[in-house]
Formats: sequence, structure tokens, C-alpha cells
Amino acid sequence: MALTHWAFIYVAEGCDPARDVSVVDTGACRTVLVGVGRAEQVVEAAASAAADGAQLIELCGGFGPEWTARVIREVGDGVAVGSVGYGPESIGRLHAIFR
Repeated sequence: MALTHWAFIYVAEGCDPARDVSVVDTGACRTVLVGVGRAEQVVEAAASAAADGAQLIELCGGFGPEWTARVIREVGDGVAVGSVGYGPESIGRLHAIFR
């Protein structure tokens, strides 16, 4: 099975998942980028992406393992869920951005 529809969900202050959605559709693959303003919005945004047919949901590294686990529980076995990870050399800078 080829990847034909996936979503990337990121967190950035001021984003609204009802408004801040961008779609890139090549005809072979549809990519949906969704911005959320608060981490707790990721679960609903992921459920919406799954209901819309996303085969894969990838989460911004700002969510961390707890929110990734919540998304996995929400969308179930039918959708692959992953998250961006950063090496230890980036931890201090990430902490400064997302505290």
C-alpha cells in the first residue's frame, strides 16, 4: 500500500486547528498540515485527520511522548502515529522554546 494521505500536526502560539490548515496535494499524495495553539488540541486534531482518511499522522517534537501516546490511543490501530525526535544536543534549545 502506498502512502496517499498523511497529516503533520504542529504546535505554535496563536494557531487554531479550525483555521490553520494547509493542504499540499500532488495528485499522488495529500499532505495536511495542522497548527494547534495548545498541546491538548492535538488529540482532537489527530482524530479529525484520521476520520478524514490520513494513513499516517506525524507530530511535531513539541508534543513529546505523553501527547504522542494519547494520540495513539485516540486514533487506534488503523493509523500509524509517529513523532519528531531531537538529539540530546538540542534539548536545551527546545526547552527554551517550549517552556
